[in-house]
Amino acid sequence: METVVAARIRNSRIQKGYSLQEVAEKVGVSKQMINKYEQGISMPTSEKLIAFSKLFGQKVDYFFRRPEVEIGEINFRKKSKFSNKKVNALKEEIRVQIENYLYIENICNLNSVFENPLSECIVNSKADIINATDVLRKAWDIGNDTIHNIIQLLEDKEMKVIEVEEEIGLFDGLATVVDNKYYVIVINKSMPIERKRFTILHELGHLLLNLNHLSDKEQESFCHAFASEMLLAQRNLIVEFGVKRNKIAFNELKNSQEKYGISIAAIMYKLGETNVISQEKVAGFFKRLNFDPSLKLQVNTPRYEGDENSSRYENLVYRAISEEFISLSKASSLLQLSLEDLKNSLSINIR
Repeated sequence: METVVAARIRNSRIQKGYSLQEVAEKVGVSKQMINKYEQGISMPTSEKLIAFSKLFGQKVDYFFRRPEVEIGEINFRKKSKFSNKKVNALKEEIRVQIENYLYIENICNLNSVFENPLSECIVNSKADIINATDVLRKAWDIGNDTIHNIIQLLEDKEMKVIEVEEEIGLFDGLATVVDNKYYVIVINKSMPIERKRFTILHELGHLLLNLNHLSDKEQESFCHAFASEMLLAQRNLIVEFGVKRNKIAFNELKNSQEKYGISIAAIMYKLGETNVISQEKVAGFFKRLNFDPSLKLQVNTPRYEGDENSSRYENLVYRAISEEFISLSKASSLLQLSLEDLKNSLSINIR
């Protein structure tokens, strides 16, 4: 039990971005004692556990709860502005959310196992990417039109999508497999919706595509192509813009952005890649974009009106409350809601 409490204290401190000294001052013990708690050498008193509970925003029982599964190292493509302290804090936040997700699934007696439809697809070219997206669309029976809610689709297919709030530009997303069977995508919920959709599918590419034989740069390129093709298939691009064009009106780009939920920049890149317009014109567009604030504002304006939010985890917690699998106190901890707010949200439950 001491090792569980020790790990919970250490992970909570890292998640909040506190140093040993800062925690010591807030809890009212020495820095050395905090270190002993984290090493499992000493056990905090009930009074100190309550202090940790208030400091870290967790219920006291959290410090005694064993993890449902062992979650290994969490890695993502770090931005240059991200300090190591911030990276570690974000990793711990993700770790807690993944653990809570698996905990509530277990409480609700769910055994969600994801099957990868692309496990046999070898990728060595952009043509292979088009083939892979065709295979996936057929396996998931989603046709060739717009995917209106990607997060809901993935959750329906037994994947877990977790949203965290982070400054735009510092963290986009990551993909990981937990315990060799739980497929998880973590996304920054603060991003504009078109970028969010693209990033989710980019991370999906990392999870589903067989890319281990390729360099990191090639993997990133193919995952970009996968996301682009899933959002706006090449066949649909040709329908919208034709086989060959010399000029394209901005309203054409804007209408496709609204229809398919893909950014104008991504559409322009795809038009050049498929030779609908010349690479020279695409380069000229992006060059002008860098020097024309008015154009940049127009291009970067979100226009897709669909929804991209995760709701499955919250629904499972409310199911567990309704079935009396968990207490209200436990639910408030899992949902990060005050007990009063939780009770208000349950005031019109159907019995």
